[in-house]
Amino acid sequence: MKRSFGENVFDVANTLLFILLTIMFVYPFINILVISLNDPYDAMRGGIYFWPRSFSISNYKKVLSDSQIFASYGITIARTVIGTLSHLICTGIFAYGMSKKNLIGRKWYTIFCTIPMFFSGGLIPTFILMRTLHLTNTFWVYIIPGLISVWDMLIMKSFYHGIPDSLEEAAKIDGCGDYRIFFQIMVPLSMSCFAAIALFTGVGHWNSWFDAFIYINNDKLMPLQTILMRIINQSQAAQNAKDVASQVTGGKTIEVTPESIRYATMVIATGPIILIYPFLQKYFVKGVLIGSVKE
Repeated sequence: MKRSFGENVFDVANTLLFILLTIMFVYPFINILVISLNDPYDAMRGGIYFWPRSFSISNYKKVLSDSQIFASYGITIARTVIGTLSHLICTGIFAYGMSKKNLIGRKWYTIFCTIPMFFSGGLIPTFILMRTLHLTNTFWVYIIPGLISVWDMLIMKSFYHGIPDSLEEAAKIDGCGDYRIFFQIMVPLSMSCFAAIALFTGVGHWNSWFDAFIYINNDKLMPLQTILMRIINQSQAAQNAKDVASQVTGGKTIEVTPESIRYATMVIATGPIILIYPFLQKYFVKGVLIGSVKE
């Protein structure tokens, strides 16, 4: 079919708009990376946009010189992987049970689950609870409180309603139990929903620092974000005291600034998530369209 003039104009305008939006979203990340790879004091002059004016890795040397950084990376990766998988399993099973129309007391369970979404005990009662359960200064304080999310349960339950009941009925005729139906039928058919929730949950675990700040005193259990925040605060304190943080490498003194340290920590903290996101994007697009496909 021959395209009209209006359609061609629309395609051109639409393409230009999305190119502009892409530049607006991508450029801040490029600029942060470029400044983090530039000489710290040269960067204070400004005028750095797409390429380092004076290439230097002193910012990363300063951040990575902390002996705790690599152990904290392991803690963060472990809590992200274990926390995300356990959250998906526990919340998914919970949502599967709540999706059953013949569940006795289903209405009351929904009400009891909804109330904590709007009201909480607060920070002090939560801390007392974690200490009473002997979760403070343990790795499991990162995992157990996040096993169940009512909001994610409601999303999964809505997704399960879009799966034909005939599949479960056929599985039960073949002798499958509820757990086998869940893991071999419901989970494979709900991968788009699980992937979308896994993305949000994983990013939340990766970026979390406040729980370690409140519940953990052992440096060996500190996650990456808490250590990076400590490095930023130390650099800022040094700047306020007019004492430039420095280190000696190969007989040469390398000086850094709090601003350059901040950019380097941003790259270190967000890099892995940015690299993983493209692999989950196709599932994320399907997951946000929950319930759009019906029998």
